[in-house]
Amino acid sequence: MFNETTDKLFSQMPTIGGMKEHLDQRTRGDKYIWGLVIVLSLISILVVYSATGSLAYKMYRGNTSVYLFKQVVFTLLGLLVIFGLHRVNYTVFSRIATIMFMLSIPLLIYTLFFGAKINEGSRWIKLPIINLTIQTSDLAKLALFMYLSKMLSKKQEVIKDFKKGFLPVITPVFIICVLIMPANLSNALLTGATSLLLMFIGRVSIKHIMLTILVAMVPVVIIISVAMATHSNKSVEGTPVVAEKMKSFGRFGTWVNRVQDFMYAKDNEVPYQVQQAKIAIANGGIFMGLGPGNSRQRNFLPQAYNDFIYAVIIEEYGLLGGAFIIFIYLVFLFRCIRIFRRCPYAFGAFLALGLSFTLIIQAIANMAVNVNIVPVTGVTLPLVSMGGSSFIFTCCSIGLILSVARNVEQMEGKAPLETEIEIPEENTASDSENNVIEAKA
Repeated sequence: MFNETTDKLFSQMPTIGGMKEHLDQRTRGDKYIWGLVIVLSLISILVVYSATGSLAYKMYRGNTSVYLFKQVVFTLLGLLVIFGLHRVNYTVFSRIATIMFMLSIPLLIYTLFFGAKINEGSRWIKLPIINLTIQTSDLAKLALFMYLSKMLSKKQEVIKDFKKGFLPVITPVFIICVLIMPANLSNALLTGATSLLLMFIGRVSIKHIMLTILVAMVPVVIIISVAMATHSNKSVEGTPVVAEKMKSFGRFGTWVNRVQDFMYAKDNEVPYQVQQAKIAIANGGIFMGLGPGNSRQRNFLPQAYNDFIYAVIIEEYGLLGGAFIIFIYLVFLFRCIRIFRRCPYAFGAFLALGLSFTLIIQAIANMAVNVNIVPVTGVTLPLVSMGGSSFIFTCCSIGLILSVARNVEQMEGKAPLETEIEIPEENTASDSENNVIEAKA
């Protein structure tokens, strides 16, 4: 009797093969992207725990696991967000793109004037009930690329025309970038650059794109000019008065100082965080590094768990570990380009590519700052830096990309149809439009 009961119990237990089949049925889309997300999440948990151990010990009286627990919670929440969004038909995002874009504008304006000021920049607002601060620019960027993808797909027939095609596409980009710029210039420049790259793939006239680049370079040239004019003499004496007054306007002085530090600083004048990042990279060497959890500079490097987490990765895992992170992001980009090429509808293709571009460009910018290739900026490493609103919005972007991939699989017959695929009339691309997309890819 006992043997019969146990045999019945074991026969009802799911096998490994059955669990894998069930998981495959529940998670559709690009399996490689799913794997890359899991790998980066595990790396994030490991490195964040290492980078925050000493800080947690000081802040929480010897409890070094506080930030580890928070990171695990954010990671699980992020994976749930990805899973939930990838189950939604991506055409739904086309329908809500305009609403999200219109909501993001007043949110950015409110943040600019009434947001929480951290590190001299007003970039966050605090949600009253859950007491969580979110960076509204992350929401605005997500809404922008959804709306930009929608506009590019609708305007293909007139995309070469300046008034009918270019202005409706560039206007939302201009609005979002101008509202982000006062508090976060680097974020605005990266958003603008990603948008222009997506426009190029969307067949926008090269002449119009070059004109936009020239206009966007004006503030950059002004910052560099002021940095050069005020560098020779730090005091007002001997330097242009106008340039000195400009440095006192908002965060303009911070931008100028960062350019000066990058262009002119000698070894003993390099910003503190750059010095510590260089020491961390030197400690890591080429191959093995110091090993997991053995970082020395985490005790001295500001934002070691956030903006400068890539330097900690190199310190603990060597240059090979840093190269492995780059490889993961490149594979992610390759798989997203593959989704773009396979998607027969313009909106889905532009959405997958635009969101992948913004994540990869952000990752490149973060790593470039860590190795001192570009001036210091407050850009996180997607899916690796310690969890927060930026982590969740990154997961939202990946969820949308996997939603496109899942629907492509269904249309190609590689996955069973779970729901009827509804393509709004405004997003359905003509045969000629699809041919253009394939040619560009």
